[in-house]
Amino acid sequence: MNLTYPEILALADSGLKAAGMDAVAAHETAQFLALAELDGLASHGLTRVAQYAGHAKNGRIELAPKLKVRPFKTSAALVDARDGLAFPALRFATDLSVNLASGNGLGLVAVTNSNHFGVAGHYVEAAARAGYISLLFGNTPAAMPMVGGAKAIFGTNPLAAAFPIAGADPLVIDMSLSAVTRGKLLVAAKNGQQIPEGWALSAEGKPTTDPQEGLKGLMVPLGGDKGALLALIVELLVVGLSGSRFSYEADSFFDPKGNRPRIGQLILTIDPGLSGPAVFASRIQDFLKVLSADAGIRLPGQRRFQRRKAGFKGGVTVSDVVVEEIQAGIRQSWAK
Repeated sequence: MNLTYPEILALADSGLKAAGMDAVAAHETAQFLALAELDGLASHGLTRVAQYAGHAKNGRIELAPKLKVRPFKTSAALVDARDGLAFPALRFATDLSVNLASGNGLGLVAVTNSNHFGVAGHYVEAAARAGYISLLFGNTPAAMPMVGGAKAIFGTNPLAAAFPIAGADPLVIDMSLSAVTRGKLLVAAKNGQQIPEGWALSAEGKPTTDPQEGLKGLMVPLGGDKGALLALIVELLVVGLSGSRFSYEADSFFDPKGNRPRIGQLILTIDPGLSGPAVFASRIQDFLKVLSADAGIRLPGQRRFQRRKAGFKGGVTVSDVVVEEIQAGIRQSWAK
């Protein structure tokens, strides 16, 4: 069915509140989920409402946490999400990193005791629209093996980077370090679809086109060994600086029961004026001119922004199965 942004936002908001979430946290989370739908990223949109509701029902999420902040020296801080939804914590951390970068040139903010945080690119995009370079790293429950291994050790560990462009949308690079995000398997499973071979392995380590088997098994690293090593770098950075759990210590997001994940995120925001007030902007424009000379090039993030613009205007197609799942949860009150 086709839904407008306000309709998607209201549905997500109502679903999260029906699960017992704090009203402010539910609304802030719903904003990010609705934006993901407009951006064409359904794997991080409404399909996550039932997941978060299941976690709430089984005590995996704190329903009304109070964030704690611990400053560190002049340009860094640690934000404790207190086991709540990650979206309010990471939104706060993004704003804090921008404020720190504004005063000190750099802003490094780690988030601990966190949860699934949606589209990594949304946070760095916000910082870039404020005029800053921004990078974000996060670990997730174990889904990929180390090089040479057959056991899930670290997560798909997404990373994102955004670069401001004067008078235009920023460049936003956003990727999971698995061949695809696990959320795509979740969407396929809910819609009764198969997945392409090469996305995931079964629990026995064999290629599979069954999304349910893939969710129980292993994700294939992006680019093979190199993707696994990049995921390891993210793991060590995030856990080392946030004090969060390692991926192998966090139970799967896709199981309503389990421990509180207590994973982490790390956002680094940079004032681009290091080499002079106008140097960064000038150099970026020079590079964009070279790229624009090749008609086949698509700048990272641009397709997402085009979809968003069209979605705000005419709405987007949303899975009937997912909508019905949320509506049923609201009627039955997931919190009970």
